[in-house]
Amino acid sequence: MKKTEKGRMGGVKFYTSVGGQALMEGIMMKGPARQAIVCSTPDGYVTKVEEVRPLKERYPILGVPVIRGAVAFITSMITGVKAMMFSASCLPEEEQEEPGRFEQWVSRHFSDEQTEKVLIGVSVVLGIVLAVGLFFLLPTVLTGLLGDLIRSRLLKNLIEGLIRIAIFIGYLALATRVKEIARVWQYHGAEHKTIYCYEKELELTVENCRGQSRLHPRCGTSFLFLTMIISILVFGLVSWNNVWIRLGLRLVLLPVVFGLSYELIKFAGRHDNLLTRIISAPGKGLQLLTTREPDDDMIRVAIEALKLVVPENKEEALW
Repeated sequence: MKKTEKGRMGGVKFYTSVGGQALMEGIMMKGPARQAIVCSTPDGYVTKVEEVRPLKERYPILGVPVIRGAVAFITSMITGVKAMMFSASCLPEEEQEEPGRFEQWVSRHFSDEQTEKVLIGVSVVLGIVLAVGLFFLLPTVLTGLLGDLIRSRLLKNLIEGLIRIAIFIGYLALATRVKEIARVWQYHGAEHKTIYCYEKELELTVENCRGQSRLHPRCGTSFLFLTMIISILVFGLVSWNNVWIRLGLRLVLLPVVFGLSYELIKFAGRHDNLLTRIISAPGKGLQLLTTREPDDDMIRVAIEALKLVVPENKEEALW
């Protein structure tokens, strides 16, 4: 069904599948057929545009509800790491970090193309391990320290969920204190404002984008927070007193958590009613941490990236 009705989301006329990611001094935008990275440098913009083909077109089973959410999480991690590495390479030489020992070792033993693949692969694996370990397994271990002090499995699961949410919010709060991350949050705000402007079918100008909200329901921050909530419900269905068995169950059920969270955020991003506003509210609240008001140059970067990926026919970009 075509979703172009004007709702309460500040005059939004249609919900688009176009999304993006804030980078170091740049933005990546992804449309239905193209992906574009635009980075701001002292010498002007550096642009990279690639054609994209959804995995579900080659493997239809990967487009099945719930399964597609787990797939989207992995593919977004890979895409995000690639985009972040490209943006880092666009920084002035004096701002680029010196290659670490591992990177130097890889570059000595592999070709340039192979080195990039190895570094991306390692970064994705480490990113997933860190996210799963910090936000999902660590809360389970900490809750296990309670031992027999709390016998109720339901209460233990709730405490574990609250610890998980506290760690996540604390992590974001600490990240905002890093100067470089604060600028990424500004680009994040520019990304949201520009997409809102596009969804309202306004001309993509700095002035029009400036007046839009920097909080958007289809945001990675909102998705991650939803996984925290959904994990409480899913993990609560299958529990165990032994902490090692609980850790194993958490790992087995994580794809289900990611899949259900994806379906929920997809639903919330596609409709505008009381239920979806309730679903989106916590994630938008967290975006107060992960977005900042951008300057005009950041908005121009977002506009340039968005223009490179939006299709001529808006019907192709409906969410």
